[in-house]
Amino acid sequence: MLGLGKPESKFGRFLRKNGLTQQDVVKKSGVNRTTISRLTQGDAFNPSMKNAIKIEKALRELTNKKIDISDFWM
Repeated sequence: MLGLGKPESKFGRFLRKNGLTQQDVVKKSGVNRTTISRLTQGDAFNPSMKNAIKIEKALRELTNKKIDISDFWM
């Protein structure tokens, strides 16, 4: 959590630390904007396996880093 702001998930922190926006992930993954937004707000919400795989692939392409969905969910 950042100061008095909204809670931030592991996924949200990853995006921020890597200079990515939610829109970057939406465009690259094809996952709905609302889903990406919910995933950044807290660790209580998990994506479907289908969306998690799409997001994982998108993050690998956007960051050139080894990403595993278990880094964020499951």
